[in-house]
Amino acid sequence: MIRVIELRDGGQSAVSIAQEIAPFLSAAQESLDIALYDVHLESENAAPIRVALTEALARNVRIRLAYNVDFGKPIAVPPPPVTRPELVEALPVETRAIPGVPDLMHHKYVVRDGKDVMTGSTNWTDDSWTREENLIAFLSSTELAARYLLDFKQLWETRDVSRTGRVDSAPIQIDGHRVRPWFAPGQGEQLSHRIGRAIAQAKRRVRIASPVLTSGPILATLNEVANGNHIDLAGVLDATQVAEVIYQWRDRPHVSWKEQALRALLEAAPFTGKLSTRWTPESIHDFMHAKIVVADDTCFFGSFNLSRSGEQNAENTLEIVAPDLAEKLAAFIDDIRGRYQPLQLPEPGRQDRRFRRLDRR
Repeated sequence: MIRVIELRDGGQSAVSIAQEIAPFLSAAQESLDIALYDVHLESENAAPIRVALTEALARNVRIRLAYNVDFGKPIAVPPPPVTRPELVEALPVETRAIPGVPDLMHHKYVVRDGKDVMTGSTNWTDDSWTREENLIAFLSSTELAARYLLDFKQLWETRDVSRTGRVDSAPIQIDGHRVRPWFAPGQGEQLSHRIGRAIAQAKRRVRIASPVLTSGPILATLNEVANGNHIDLAGVLDATQVAEVIYQWRDRPHVSWKEQALRALLEAAPFTGKLSTRWTPESIHDFMHAKIVVADDTCFFGSFNLSRSGEQNAENTLEIVAPDLAEKLAAFIDDIRGRYQPLQLPEPGRQDRRFRRLDRR
């Protein structure tokens, strides 16, 4: 089984998403292994999840929760979590804090009973469920679950992001579709090249949804495809986060080529940008948060931003060859990008000192 849920800014209530997640947790008979970048279960909207976890514990289900802490990067993309460790530790489950320095534990997945997987781009917060574009996927496969459990074991036992993601990416058959799981950082660079190759080989269309677009192999390939002018290429990014990245690039001359490459891409292909609220701990968190690539009938989706930092974080992405799913996700991206204006980049050469070496904890 492969099932996806699409989330749009203002398109669903927080409790409705909690009610989608809770049955997956409630069905557990033996174990729930959970890796989450940002988790808030204190709100009333999250009550269905709290009830599901409590009832699972009463059935002697072993529940383990790994989460990211100690964020310390300047100009964070993705924005830092506002998880309160003392509240997570108060949950009646086994917990393990994974240091997010220098690289993030950026997963959002659950493995149930070693048989089923829930993954995607969605954190467990009210804003993630109501004000962000996101995706949640449910898949049933013991072979896929085993790959996720291996990644989880690496996280749980080492508490070191750099020693995780060392997981086989060989294809798995699920519902007659070829599925390849990718985990970073162990396969981060390979994943960027894999996405770039799929884009380069596309014959009909490519759709992109990502907060930012800074991965060298992907950005360069998109430019080649856009200027080749032979396929339908379009996408949507988060305009606020893209601007922050560009200001950061301007303090780092060795990556200045990326700004020129992004400008060239936007001149050749229709990309729109969501003007999300600039991050503060108290602000609404309304980012364009989906991470999806569709290249003909091949889909990539998960927690992986199309960025260099994404290659180094603890991330997971599924590569699935499925025409119906590709059509569904391409239509989702087109719907999102149609809601926003063409992406405008900061004026060339201008520097906004607000974004220099900014620690946004």
